[in-house]
Amino acid sequence: MQNVPVKAVFFDIDGTLLSFKTHQVAPSTENAIAELQSKGIKVILSTGRSINSIDHVKYLNFDGFITFNGGYCVAKDGEVLFKQCIDAKDIEGILNYANQNSLSFSLMSENEITIHDVTPEIAGMYAHLNLPVPPLVDVEKVDVASVLQTNIFMGPEQEAAFMAAVMPNSVASRWTPLFADVNPKGQSKKVGIDIFCQHFGIAIHETMAFGDGGNDIEMLKHVQVGVAMGNANPEVKAIADYVTDDVDSDGIWNALKHFQVL
Repeated sequence: MQNVPVKAVFFDIDGTLLSFKTHQVAPSTENAIAELQSKGIKVILSTGRSINSIDHVKYLNFDGFITFNGGYCVAKDGEVLFKQCIDAKDIEGILNYANQNSLSFSLMSENEITIHDVTPEIAGMYAHLNLPVPPLVDVEKVDVASVLQTNIFMGPEQEAAFMAAVMPNSVASRWTPLFADVNPKGQSKKVGIDIFCQHFGIAIHETMAFGDGGNDIEMLKHVQVGVAMGNANPEVKAIADYVTDDVDSDGIWNALKHFQVL
């Protein structure tokens, strides 16, 4: 155990704050967040989700929101601190590819999410996340310059070749074999952390983060204390400073107690 001087804590949503079993935040996690804020510690959401897909956790009164894996950062008052869209050529590339090949993908912008080709497996994934299946995309009306993130539904073994050929200006990360998040090259939750550290005047050595998926790796490596949930992917646990209990076993509360933050 050690006493870590923490001024900001960053939280992933799915599998970290939210249980895949209950689709709820554990009471111990709610208490932990309230206690952090009572101590003046900033509590910031850090997710691959759209800014429009986080309403179910906003009641926790976060001090800021890193969404689209760092591509869209919003202060508590709604001020947009950072926004970076995917290169329009890469969006044109995915649309052209899908015109000639079978491919399911979603397109996420500031105001909407659409999807191309919904398979039963994909519908099941949205149900697993407790999210509605987005409406189908009209490929003739896509604003290729406004896409902040896309999900490509393909296995890890296909990802490298696809990205090199179709979306060379973007980077893929994933927390599930079913799909990869695609963002601008150089973009990750790490970028969002730096945006909020600057916004609040907090040093990186005063930060802590919790995550469980591949898109959390850069975040956990960047902060002073990166905590992997007990249910995290093996590659996430391998780079974490500490592995706590899983999301359904008070993992967040236990880790904050372990490091004497609470």
